[in-house]
Amino acid sequence: MRTVLLASLRTHTRRYVAAVLAVAIAVAFVVVTDALASSARGGLTGEVGKPYEKGDLVVTGGGMDGWPNNTGVEAVVDLAEERGDAAVPLAETWLTIARPDGSTVATDAAIGTWADDPSLVWQSVVEGRGAEAPDEAVAGASQARARDIAVGDEVVIGSGESATTVTVVGLADGTTLASSALWVPFETLRTLEGWWAETVTYAVAPGGDVGAAADAIAALSDDGTGSGASADVEPAGVLETFTPAEVADDRLQKVNQQVDVMAMLVLLFAAIAAVVSVMVIANTFSILFAQRLRDLALLRCVGATRRQVRRAIRVEALVVGLLASLAGLALGAALGYGGVAALRASVDFPLGAVDPSLLWWGAAFLGGVVTTVVAAWVPTRTATRVSPLAALRPEAAPSVRTTAGRARIAFGGLVLAAGCAGLALAVATEALLVMVAGGTAFFAGVVLLGPVIVPALLRLVGLAVRRTGPSARIAGDNAVRNPRRTAATTASLLIGVTLTTAVLTGMASARAATAEELDQQYPVDVTVAADSGPLAADLVERVSGMRGTDAAVVVPGGLAAVAPAAGSDTGGLPPEEVWASDSLAIAAPAAAEDADRALDEVVRGDRTIAVPGDDEIAVPYDLVGTAGVPERVEVTTATGTRTLTPRLVDGGWGAAALVSPATLEALVGEGTEPYAVWLRAEDGVDVDDLVADLEAAASGSGASVTPLLQQRNWVDTQLDVVVMAVVGLLGVGVLIALVGIGNTLGLSVLERARENALLRALGLTRRQLRRTLAAEGVLLSVVATLLGTAVGVFFAVIGVRVMVQPSIGDAALVLPYGQLAAVVAVAALAGLVACVLPARRAARVSPAAGLTAD
Repeated sequence: MRTVLLASLRTHTRRYVAAVLAVAIAVAFVVVTDALASSARGGLTGEVGKPYEKGDLVVTGGGMDGWPNNTGVEAVVDLAEERGDAAVPLAETWLTIARPDGSTVATDAAIGTWADDPSLVWQSVVEGRGAEAPDEAVAGASQARARDIAVGDEVVIGSGESATTVTVVGLADGTTLASSALWVPFETLRTLEGWWAETVTYAVAPGGDVGAAADAIAALSDDGTGSGASADVEPAGVLETFTPAEVADDRLQKVNQQVDVMAMLVLLFAAIAAVVSVMVIANTFSILFAQRLRDLALLRCVGATRRQVRRAIRVEALVVGLLASLAGLALGAALGYGGVAALRASVDFPLGAVDPSLLWWGAAFLGGVVTTVVAAWVPTRTATRVSPLAALRPEAAPSVRTTAGRARIAFGGLVLAAGCAGLALAVATEALLVMVAGGTAFFAGVVLLGPVIVPALLRLVGLAVRRTGPSARIAGDNAVRNPRRTAATTASLLIGVTLTTAVLTGMASARAATAEELDQQYPVDVTVAADSGPLAADLVERVSGMRGTDAAVVVPGGLAAVAPAAGSDTGGLPPEEVWASDSLAIAAPAAAEDADRALDEVVRGDRTIAVPGDDEIAVPYDLVGTAGVPERVEVTTATGTRTLTPRLVDGGWGAAALVSPATLEALVGEGTEPYAVWLRAEDGVDVDDLVADLEAAASGSGASVTPLLQQRNWVDTQLDVVVMAVVGLLGVGVLIALVGIGNTLGLSVLERARENALLRALGLTRRQLRRTLAAEGVLLSVVATLLGTAVGVFFAVIGVRVMVQPSIGDAALVLPYGQLAAVVAVAALAGLVACVLPARRAARVSPAAGLTAD
């Protein structure tokens, strides 16, 4: 049988091309995933560990979650100074940065620590030098450029008595995960308000004993004083020391959760590709064994046992799996290393070197081999179950009207019914796992009923094209000649189209619902709002005519005292703790002359300004105190008092609550002043540049700029990335399915060589034969796509009911007709492309050669 096996592999090599491609793509998918994930992990390792890498020890205040108090930090720094070692805390605070003339540079900026000892400086200086004195600072290079800070500038950190003036002596880059607007020596940072340390990086002096240093640090835990410190120092708590690698690994595990989650998500699609590969390979072997049935029967007739034949063809499948998996590893390695190199050149994200995982590569290789052997298992048993004499007789036309066929249909009906019941239960209970289980059962039922459903659809679609000529009629008949093979061929494409359609429709529905929410949250593009008191007239004029804006509306308002109404529940807290401040700016967006016209110009498309009713006050979340919102509040001004019902909103108009125009007039009268300016940006304008110009104009005025368009664009971009990533990953499964269709047509050309030759002898031209095979491929693709689209839309309906409507109650199904039409068109075109080579091969065979083929 070894000779027979080798001869079979040599003879039928070309027929295994599609099976090899299917397995290779699935294996390569896993290898590429490992390459990208390992590169991302490697890059993050370097980023996370950079602040610690120059130390011998990393000191924490018990565990790895930071310090219970900062006294321990100072004790460790003092101990290092006493021992002649070096120590720098990884500490920071968030304060205002201003210029000496009082103009604000940043209202809430990160101020970090610059190491006194150059050997512990982990930042990269790009201009100037590092800080060497308490009144010197190094600015973060990227933030300095955005805030117009240069080497030699003086800036003021903080405010009041604790304000500190420093001179910027250099610009430096931190890491993606650790960066600050300014870095100052720890001697300076420890005098600022609100500083907090994460760790202390400790470097032992040259020739020193790291173990002795660790013991000395541990001794600080006893009384918190250390040698030479006064006895009344607050205890430092339990101090622990770790190696820089241990701390970096701990931080990496926390950050890596996102990378690992993405890797798992990609592996889910790799599993889908593997399932599609199984279908393609199983169908390939079914066709191969059906074509070789007479050869296998002859082997049985000359003495080969059923076990020998079965073993031979399973070894054949094993060899194919081994070769395909090796090809997949090579392809995945090429794409993985090449993809990481391309991403490094084009994406601003820390990527390390590819570190191949033997576990992933081994699993991918073993999975490819096992997939091939398993996919060939059932066709092998079917091929060897037939007796030699039965196989040598002329093959009867295949039919589903057999005992096994009827049993399969009955079982498929039961599975489909179970899936419908599961989906109905998922809608009733809004349970995701139940929906997944029900959807899987439903789809399995559709696949089991494929030999009935697919031929019926093919006949229906065939009726529409029969009148176009003999090629279409022959293609329609050929497509339904073997129902099981046709169903198996389309099943792989059906999976990809179903999932793609479900994702596109579900995301379109979710995006439509999200857009309505965003219309309420971000009704205008940019707001400039007063943080306290009205806006200055010159500021209103500057921002209203700012370059890059299309329209502006000034929102008038005034100051009012707000307190819970009598009888309102304040959670036991005093009234002054209910709100963020004892006085509140109130404003009405439609209180100005021609406001309706102005608002129409500022608000885009379907966005709406949620103007409160006359008995309401819309309060932004950040103005609410610890007690929450009382049921009713009293709003008091010099003109009078009104009792209103609060409504929490995601306000983008700054520190002001909104009331109706009538309420504002009743409370403030004609004494309104501008409290906000709402702007609409020009189409295509660079939002970052516009916001920078507005912030420069508002600098030092007590006004804040809120770029709502920037936030909305960020949400839209994230949704676009998710959709493109999911569709791209599903495209791998669709690609494998189309390989299967091309393989089926190619094998059918070999199987029907005599038939095609007879048609040629009866007058069918080469062009007509090519058209026949092309029409057959397009019919298979279109029917699989139409059925997959219908099932995918049905799944999307269930998904919206289970996943979207619980969060957004009025979410409705939205069909992306253009995208769905594109899926059908691409599948049909791909089916046409898949049959090009088989059609050319069939057309090259002369009628005489085809009629003599065995």
